[in-house]
Amino acid sequence: MTVFLVGAGPGDPGLLTARALELIAAADVVIYDRLIPDSALDGARADAELLYAGKEGGGPSIAQSETERLLVEHGLAGRAVVRLKGGDPFVFGRGGEEAEVLRAAGVPFEIVPGVTAGVAAPAYAGIPVTHRDAASAVAFVTGHEGPTKPESVLDWGALAAFPGTLVIYMGVRQLAAIAQRLMAAGRAPSESAAVIERGTLPDQRVVTATLATIAPVAASAAIQAPAIAVFGPVAALHERLGWWPAPKASDPHSRGSEERPLAGVTVAVTRARAQVSGLAARLRELGAKVVQAPVIRIQALDGPPPSLEGYDLLCLTSPNGVRALFDRLAAAGRDARALAGVRVAAIGPGTAAALSEHGVIADVVPERFVAEGLIEALADVPVTRALVARAAQARDVLPDALRQRGAEVDVVALYETVAEPLSPSQLTDVGDADYVTFTSASTVRFFLAGIGDRLPARARLVSIGPITSAALRERGLEPHAEASRHDIDGLVQALLADVVADDASI
Repeated sequence: MTVFLVGAGPGDPGLLTARALELIAAADVVIYDRLIPDSALDGARADAELLYAGKEGGGPSIAQSETERLLVEHGLAGRAVVRLKGGDPFVFGRGGEEAEVLRAAGVPFEIVPGVTAGVAAPAYAGIPVTHRDAASAVAFVTGHEGPTKPESVLDWGALAAFPGTLVIYMGVRQLAAIAQRLMAAGRAPSESAAVIERGTLPDQRVVTATLATIAPVAASAAIQAPAIAVFGPVAALHERLGWWPAPKASDPHSRGSEERPLAGVTVAVTRARAQVSGLAARLRELGAKVVQAPVIRIQALDGPPPSLEGYDLLCLTSPNGVRALFDRLAAAGRDARALAGVRVAAIGPGTAAALSEHGVIADVVPERFVAEGLIEALADVPVTRALVARAAQARDVLPDALRQRGAEVDVVALYETVAEPLSPSQLTDVGDADYVTFTSASTVRFFLAGIGDRLPARARLVSIGPITSAALRERGLEPHAEASRHDIDGLVQALLADVVADDASI
């Protein structure tokens, strides 16, 4: 097999290339960095091995030698390996080093370029790195050279004289020293400068000044890594061309305009990685910074497709159950025609939508998207023999209620929910959350088990419905908001309402 050195882009999930997504979906192993889009791994196979190999200046890091060892080990084992790197693997991404190690070990590899932050972050700040009237050239420079170098190999005199835009990667900690070196070598102190923090992300911040003043201005605004610095006349264009609707640098807690009511709000999403993309996308559209903290994983259970012969009712209690059912049918060479002649009940619109993807229209969808709601919706439906297809750990409210009506009820477990440990970086990110969302009782259980006593004190808890809220209360926690409509749309609306109410109380 092949090791693919893949660029994940600068942070906005929309900037992942089609090739990157294709390879992630097919990979046996994904070895990923810290600075990749939150949703980059959503499309990975459920059985793929996901290995964190991130580095953080001044924080916990995985040694480069260990990353290279993993690449060679899995590559030689014949597995399909994706090495997922923020930005572009060959632009300050150590992709060249990793490619050399793979070549020396006889492991085949391919390079998949990504959108580099040095172009994307300025673009999201309205700064073109080249401009017909202002800059005919651009130079990309690292602000953090290899620690084994005895001294800087950068020619500061040549950079100061460079007739174009200078884009500095990884230079926020050395910003004052970099500016001083450029000015000492002859670059004009009055030249326009900008620093873009977390470029392309909802909480992107931009500060502008001159070369002489950019360092204290950035320090005053508490600009932190990851950040890109831009020196040159094009930096001044931010004031005219800035378009990305994010909080202003002068007010990092600003929540933006009415069009983006969650700007400046950090939301942790705890649902399974494979399911998180829809909720995360909605929140990002509203301006939120999304922290993906998938604490559960949906694991299909082995077994043949259930025979529906003799049943007059099939109840499906989640989109996961629908997917697991049709996976079993497909494995046996069957399709939606296996459901012919059976009345189909779905617990809510999400489950009904999953059925419709397979050409099946649910006969019964309750107004309340819980088992009790489905029981009410089935009150006038004649049932002699029912099959309930669900998770292994589900409540028995629905089958018990149908049995009390005199129906013969069978239950088939199609999948189970298992814990997904959070990485150290995810735990750190969750600690900065303003809100934590819960979409099931299992997300409550596994989140609290995984995070221990590190639940952020200021975080407000949002529940998708009464069952999830009850799981929080069992653990001594009161939800700050509960969705009245027990689906993702309802969850988002509950969060929005709480943000508005919280703002009004300030």
